[in-house]
Amino acid sequence: MSTTRKVVVFDYGFGNVRSAERALARAGADVEITRDFDRAMNADGLLVPGVGAFAACMKGLKEARGDWIVDRRLSGGRPVMGICVGMQILFARGIEHGVETEGLDEWPGSVEPLQADIVPHMGWNTVDAPAGSELFAGLDADARFYFVHSYAVHDWSLETTNPATRAPLVTWSTHGEPFVAAVENGALWATQFHPEKSGDAGAQLLTNWIGTL
Repeated sequence: MSTTRKVVVFDYGFGNVRSAERALARAGADVEITRDFDRAMNADGLLVPGVGAFAACMKGLKEARGDWIVDRRLSGGRPVMGICVGMQILFARGIEHGVETEGLDEWPGSVEPLQADIVPHMGWNTVDAPAGSELFAGLDADARFYFVHSYAVHDWSLETTNPATRAPLVTWSTHGEPFVAAVENGALWATQFHPEKSGDAGAQLLTNWIGTL
């Protein structure tokens, strides 16, 4: 019996789906790019990419019923991973040019402009991963990942009140100010950076995710 995990890269018009497909395939997954509802629901893992504006990504995701797919998968404990704006839309809201757009609200918090001398934050940066991270397992503390973004989440406010539930693991990075670089929260994982563009470190990270599916 094959142990290869099936991963769907959700194609809703906003994301580097081909580079994600290639990176996941190199990491050992059986990858398909699609917006087909049944295929997205039944895959071992669903990857939601995202580039551009928060509001446009949310509009495209809803038009493809991706919001419903993400919610249904998570309700059943089925793994979902968001990348870049695909991570940002998992939060409650995005604020761009003073305009607020509702996100998927899987996590509380706002995506707001980075306060830094140079924006966008474009290039390689290190991250501060917490102890026990599965996403960053096997990676050195000085591993670097590729970021391209002008907005970020600056505060993490989700509390876990059930002692039987593992608290979310939040990874941080800094560009002008600290911001959330990655989250591991049960079946829902996400990165602000692009693992598919992050060389060997990104390949290891994707391998780690696939290994949990």
